[in-house]
Amino acid sequence: MPYDIDPRLLRAFLATAEELHFTRAAARRYVAQQALSRDIRRLEREVGATLFLRTTRQVALTADGTRLLPYARRVVSAHDELTAAFRATPEQPLLVDVGVPIGTAHGVLEAARDRVPDSCELVARFHSGLTGAAAEVAAGRLDVSFGRIAALPPALRAGLDHQPVRLEPMAVLLREDHPLAARPAVALAELAGETLYAAAGNPQTAEWTDLAERLFAGRGIATAEPFPEIEGKQEFIRVVRKRGWSVLASVEFIEVPGMVLRPLVDPVPLSPVSLVWRRGLRHPGLDALRAAARELARRHAWLALPDGAWWLPEADAEAMGVRG
Repeated sequence: MPYDIDPRLLRAFLATAEELHFTRAAARRYVAQQALSRDIRRLEREVGATLFLRTTRQVALTADGTRLLPYARRVVSAHDELTAAFRATPEQPLLVDVGVPIGTAHGVLEAARDRVPDSCELVARFHSGLTGAAAEVAAGRLDVSFGRIAALPPALRAGLDHQPVRLEPMAVLLREDHPLAARPAVALAELAGETLYAAAGNPQTAEWTDLAERLFAGRGIATAEPFPEIEGKQEFIRVVRKRGWSVLASVEFIEVPGMVLRPLVDPVPLSPVSLVWRRGLRHPGLDALRAAARELARRHAWLALPDGAWWLPEADAEAMGVRG
């Protein structure tokens, strides 16, 4: 075993271990696949072990690769912290994905901007879901995002840190002439036999579709068939109105002409929202985001459980620190 291992080799190893695909790992590292393969072979020579099993169909970690993984993560994280500690000022802009320009994430971003000097820039990005944004965060193309951390693949989640922000009650978007539209709130049991759009077919928001399917299971509620990713507020409104969908949403949602938003109850389903950032990231903008999220959560009781019955998958409850 050598005394020194180039962190670049460990980064190549981590990218490949998390993607389990050499082409995707090379794209994530912005290098040619041949260069990535060379780095992996060099690392294998230096540690004296085969790290990956490669076939024409798949890539898998060996036992030695699995053993190396936590050490590599700690070394790369420490290297990132060292680099951040001596980064030249002024700070680079912090790229913050807020999904859409409304709701919890946008509110946290605006509150954080009030906490930093003008020289510290927090720049908004508008990805449609954490599944797509998290890969960008892990690869360094984004700095921060928001969403359901428990739904991410373990290999991807291992390179991220998170802070619970909100347990957001869920709602349903209904046509004004829908029989349930006149209700102030809609019980889940009343949706039996209904089909709701929950972004199926959009790989960027797979965590939301998964949450919907878990909620609908055993309740007689169907998920609308997959549909291509819908980009932008106006296009979403056009498609939803044209297809006549009812939509699973959160209590903070865009206004859609001719439709009404009604909270879901009995039980109240909760959508878990975390602030998510790349492990090892150091930036005053991140500090401001975390402080703003804590303050807003305290002020508005965002992490308080609702009175009466509520619903949240077990893995999400654990990630959010919920005690039922």
